[in-house]
Amino acid sequence: MKERTLQIPYSTLTHDELSPIEQELERRALEAATGAYAPYSHFHVGAAVLLANGEIVTGSNQENAAYPSGTCAERTALFWASAQWPEVPVERLVIVAINSEGRVPFISPCGSCRQVIMEAATRFHPFPILLCGSEQTIRIEDCRQLLPLGFDGSAL
Repeated sequence: MKERTLQIPYSTLTHDELSPIEQELERRALEAATGAYAPYSHFHVGAAVLLANGEIVTGSNQENAAYPSGTCAERTALFWASAQWPEVPVERLVIVAINSEGRVPFISPCGSCRQVIMEAATRFHPFPILLCGSEQTIRIEDCRQLLPLGFDGSAL
């Protein structure tokens, strides 16, 4: 048996180190989070997607009393972007979250969202993902690294 280790390279940035477009994406994701429908978890997530055509698409989590029937902010934004501009690649994805105490220090996509993010990258090209917490942002240059050993169409 050979044991291996997976590593994910990432960088941490302060808000001031984000580019102007990344700051705008963070602002738009935060705005989307305030509109989340989260009456059960009270965990409001917002996502902002920058498309290659310059459009910014936002999404928020939408809960449902039948928990599997809701959807996350990332999937809301990515699916809406793909429905409106099916041939336009994603260039960046920014995620933020708010709970009863304010901005959360760290946010990361769930497994289902990681799968959808990987599919978006496979469809066109990999893109950076920014996980914007209250004090710092984690930037992963290749979003596919959020799902190591991921499942894609090559397995079908």
